[in-house]
Amino acid sequence: MLAVLLAHAVAAALAPLLVHKWGRKAFYPLAMVPLLSLVWVAQNWPSAGGSSTVDVPWVPELSMNITLRFDTLAAIMSVLVLGIGALVLFYCADYFHHHDGRIENRLPSFAAELVAFSGAMFGLVTSDNLLMLYVFWEITSVLSFLLVGHYAERLTSRRAATQALLVTTFGGLAMLVGIIVLGNMAGTYLLSELLESPPTGVAASVGLVLILVGALSKSAIVPLHFWLPGAMAAPTPVSAYLHAAAMVKAGVYLIARMSPSFADSPVWRPIVVSLGLLTMMLAGWRAVREYDLKLILAFGTVSQLGLITVMVGTGGSDMMLGGLAMLVAHAMFKAALFMVVGIIDHATGTRDIRRLAWLGAKARPLFVIAVGASASMAALPPFFGFVAKETDLATVLHTPTLGVFAPVVLVGVVIGSVFTTIYSLRFLFGAFGRKGRPEPSTRVAEMHRPERTFMIAPGILAAAGLAFGIWPVGVGDVLGDYADTVPGGNNEYHLALWHGVNVPLLLSVLVIATGVAAFVGRERLRRFRTMREPLGNADHVYDAVIRRLDLWAVELTAVTQRGSIPATQAAILSTLVLVPTIALAVGARDHPQFRLWGSPLQVVIGLIILAAALGALVMRNRLAAVLLVGVTGYGCGVIFALHGAPDLALTQFLVETLTLVVFVLVLRTLPAEADRVHIRRYRWPRAALALAVGATVTTLAVYAMAARTGTPIASLIPEAAYYRGHGANAVNVLLVDIRAWDTMGEVMVLVVAATGVASMVFRHRRFGAPPRVSDAGQPDIGRLPAIVNTSPAAGDITWLRGSELRDPRHRSLILEVATRVIFPLIMVLSAYFFFAGHNTPGGGFAGGLTAGLALVLRYLAGGRYELGETLPLDAGKILGAGLTLCAGTALASLLVGAPALSSALIEIDVPVLGTVKFVTALFFDLGVYLIVVGLVLDVLRSLGARIDVELGQEQKTVVTTQ
Repeated sequence: MLAVLLAHAVAAALAPLLVHKWGRKAFYPLAMVPLLSLVWVAQNWPSAGGSSTVDVPWVPELSMNITLRFDTLAAIMSVLVLGIGALVLFYCADYFHHHDGRIENRLPSFAAELVAFSGAMFGLVTSDNLLMLYVFWEITSVLSFLLVGHYAERLTSRRAATQALLVTTFGGLAMLVGIIVLGNMAGTYLLSELLESPPTGVAASVGLVLILVGALSKSAIVPLHFWLPGAMAAPTPVSAYLHAAAMVKAGVYLIARMSPSFADSPVWRPIVVSLGLLTMMLAGWRAVREYDLKLILAFGTVSQLGLITVMVGTGGSDMMLGGLAMLVAHAMFKAALFMVVGIIDHATGTRDIRRLAWLGAKARPLFVIAVGASASMAALPPFFGFVAKETDLATVLHTPTLGVFAPVVLVGVVIGSVFTTIYSLRFLFGAFGRKGRPEPSTRVAEMHRPERTFMIAPGILAAAGLAFGIWPVGVGDVLGDYADTVPGGNNEYHLALWHGVNVPLLLSVLVIATGVAAFVGRERLRRFRTMREPLGNADHVYDAVIRRLDLWAVELTAVTQRGSIPATQAAILSTLVLVPTIALAVGARDHPQFRLWGSPLQVVIGLIILAAALGALVMRNRLAAVLLVGVTGYGCGVIFALHGAPDLALTQFLVETLTLVVFVLVLRTLPAEADRVHIRRYRWPRAALALAVGATVTTLAVYAMAARTGTPIASLIPEAAYYRGHGANAVNVLLVDIRAWDTMGEVMVLVVAATGVASMVFRHRRFGAPPRVSDAGQPDIGRLPAIVNTSPAAGDITWLRGSELRDPRHRSLILEVATRVIFPLIMVLSAYFFFAGHNTPGGGFAGGLTAGLALVLRYLAGGRYELGETLPLDAGKILGAGLTLCAGTALASLLVGAPALSSALIEIDVPVLGTVKFVTALFFDLGVYLIVVGLVLDVLRSLGARIDVELGQEQKTVVTTQ
């Protein structure tokens, strides 16, 4: 089973390359992947009641192991998923053929997505771990979004893809909650163990309802059915696969899997039977009103899914047998008919039955295939659709599981089946009939004949429907292997083409006769047709809900996001005050022990910090206030250093220095002093909020320390860092090993912050690397000052090359010389911090900050051109390289069987140097280093170099050549 999943993953990865090389013909080798997987399924077919299991540990702490279980139901679903998947991929080679020989831009990704979907569906039907089943479930939703939205330039495709994703993801999230509820109650997330000992009670019923929400939304059951007709905007191969044989069957599969154990639950059968019957009748009624061939089949699919849901969800072996028979029959005839529609659309350019006439005479092989598949859909003998429908009628009539509701269900199935007959005839006559015309319609007259290979896939499925109908015993035995394991019902019924003259046969005759009569008399019945749907339109309801959500989002955003940083900050800080205060007020708490200071130096430094903070409050000059705020940060660093945390102190000093630089860069665009009226207006509310925040944080810290009952693990960290992380610097080992996942999240935040800063400054596009001297004068770089010496004499001494293009009035020779001397020393110090950080104060973060400060020095001394000369690289690429290194380190440890972000000690004997120890966490630390450097470069490029250009343009300096 793992081999099947890996084969699909590899094929999906290679698919774009194959399509680029071979074009549409790449679908032929890609089709071999599910085909060979189907061969594996046949060779490893489980015995009746037997199964094989594969268990691979993944996240055992969360009960998320890759546990695959291959039993009869999984095998049946695998045949549909892989068999029809192979035929659809084969069909794609002709579907995407264009007479001009062009290849669609998104065809490579489409091929990868379709192959990946096949693998995800196989993982879904074989997964025994409910959490992993949910993972595969959501993968199919995402891939469905991409496949439905294949024609991204079309509004209808984008809307349909978004609608399908929202509905199925909503159902999936509800299902996840249900899975957690049932899993916690049962003490296991293994589906097989859960079904052996199903939990009961109110909580279990709630969990079942939530799981049913997910299953019913996936299988397009009322009231969450509307996404499926909209998804017909997808290419026809997607409809033939996802919306006939694969994705929409996922919900039905889950119901079939769980109904043997939960059908008798008080909430299960009422929901499944009522919604299934309602879906069958309403969707069938909608199908007979459509003119688009795909929409006829789409609403027909929804109707058939309602019937299948009733059959497999009611409980009992006989109902399960009928449901599985209809599931197989539906997958074959509906996939074939969708492919027929694709051929019609490809040949004529339309799917509207009002524009098609005489197509049966112009494309006889296609007509024969359509007749066979439509006859199976209408449940005409001797096709397998007839065998399955008669089985459904018989089992509903005789099953004991429905009790007194059996007549109601039988009437509903009969009414829905009449609609099925009508829309089957509507499809066949609408697509291929002559319609009283003396000659073919314009579209049919101008059509091109489809290739014979184009009709192979639907022909195989239509022929299979006939073969299984004539010889249903073999299929019945396979389906019966699972149906016989379902408790309840009658085990005596079997699939057969002829059971004699009985009530089910008479009902079948009644259904067919009524359907034919209604179709023949459709003109007389048309007078009863209403312009508006009596029960409303679910698609319109969806649009109204989305519009209302958008409106609420706009209103909420208008209230909470007013474009004012102080207002946003006040909301955040108010939450910080209110939530913990409420928790402290209503929760249990111990009596804290107050200790105001630990040493006299703390008092001195604390007073300095307090004085700086008070000074910042009364300063009108913005730069002075920023400097005083910086003093508070440096004071905290001193306290860290005095209490044995040099690594933390070093980082605090570096961050504080860099923060001051960013403040100074931003302050260039603001007035030097704050507005006096504005300060007076908001002084007291801000003072109150600040005092509340300080009091809350202090109180929380005191009570948090008092709430500790166990021994702190801090004393264990140094030993764990040395023996497990192979480093003496506990802080750095925490960052890159023990708590590496936290660091991974933090560096992602840094990348997002850098992107946010750049997006605010570069409002239209990013400008790549900082400008170099050779770029001077180019568009978007900025004009040179008028008094710049653009042609220095041979004897002129230039300490920094970029300073040549700087206004002499803003240059400082002392700063340039000092920068030229100090910069290499700072970079050496940065490298030292990086390499020595595992055992001494430093690390990738500190080293990156040091290198960033070196870049700041070069920029301040030489201007924006000097920044480009110092590091002529795009900040985005540096950020990307760092993030790739961090993620690659996590994946590398997984590939060798270790947990993600694990580190290992490697010892290498080097001549002269002796034994050199190397910790693999260095690569992760290097990623952090690059991200920090990229962040600083992006900030300097955005808030420094770019604003320099904009300020220069505002000054409108007249450039003259000297």
